[in-house]
Amino acid sequence: MSTIRDVAKEAGLSTGTVSKALSAPKTVTPKNLSKVQSAIKKLNYKPNMLSQKFRNKQSKTIVVLVPDIANLFFAQVISGIEHIAQKQGYSVLLGDTKDDINREQEYINMVETRLADGIINLRPFIKGDSMLPNDDVIAVSAGGCENTPYPSVRIDNAGASEKVVNYLLSLGHKRIGVISGLAKNPHTLDRLAGYKKALEKAGIAFCEKLIYEGDFNYWSGLNASEYFYRMNDKMPTAIFSMNDQMATSAMKGFLNHGVRIPEDVSITGFDDSQVSRYLNPALTTVSQPAEQIGEKSADLLLQLIEGKKPNQTEFVLPYDFVIRESTCALLK
Repeated sequence: MSTIRDVAKEAGLSTGTVSKALSAPKTVTPKNLSKVQSAIKKLNYKPNMLSQKFRNKQSKTIVVLVPDIANLFFAQVISGIEHIAQKQGYSVLLGDTKDDINREQEYINMVETRLADGIINLRPFIKGDSMLPNDDVIAVSAGGCENTPYPSVRIDNAGASEKVVNYLLSLGHKRIGVISGLAKNPHTLDRLAGYKKALEKAGIAFCEKLIYEGDFNYWSGLNASEYFYRMNDKMPTAIFSMNDQMATSAMKGFLNHGVRIPEDVSITGFDDSQVSRYLNPALTTVSQPAEQIGEKSADLLLQLIEGKKPNQTEFVLPYDFVIRESTCALLK
């Protein structure tokens, strides 16, 4: 196996120049860089990346903590993260934590032991149930919520939810059901706050029975449709689902019972996952800028890793409300 000394001898250069050509090619003249590249190709030299990273005191790797790797919204965020990271020469390691803080800690240990340089956390901060922030770990929250105590990129979840419910109210709906996430989840709390605020402004009393607690996965949307269908004449005329996955399976459940969408019940989602526009009927939903959240999070994290001080460390990105065929005016 060829060594860096072999490359230096073949190129007629010092080992120091070859090392610079590998780690910081912009600091080497084009002529010398060409010599090094030719020697590497001829000798089929494979640099020892681990030793280079050790010398540079950087792993050039970032960890993305994902609570549910099957979630389509997270997949879009990760795509944005990888786009920026790869441009800057960083590798991305996915940590599927299954929403388990013990698994989070395993990946945090990688940064503490310098096997990775920083973390982007897709799990929202929960006071008393989060391993971040950690003074020894550079981290950014992506797609989280208000009051995150470390750098973050998100949308206004409460405002987006209020907008959805206001739209349903404008269509004449007053009995509006909710398919939520788990009760302690910050996304649930923020989006429920928006729902309650819209009802309060409209003079409609909040009814606990109209809230079905799900967990942002498909099965809970299906169970929610059963729960609401069994209300019979008290069934909501509209449903606000806190993500598209639950909305999609709720639609399936209602249709299985012969409930028409949107004639009998209007349904809205949240996230604007790719499948939402291809449903029949297509889903009215909040469109989060998932890839932009990922890109901004990666850019912010890399600035922090490089020792820079960004002008701001909290970004609230704009969202869109996309009206499609799954909602209509209340039929008298």
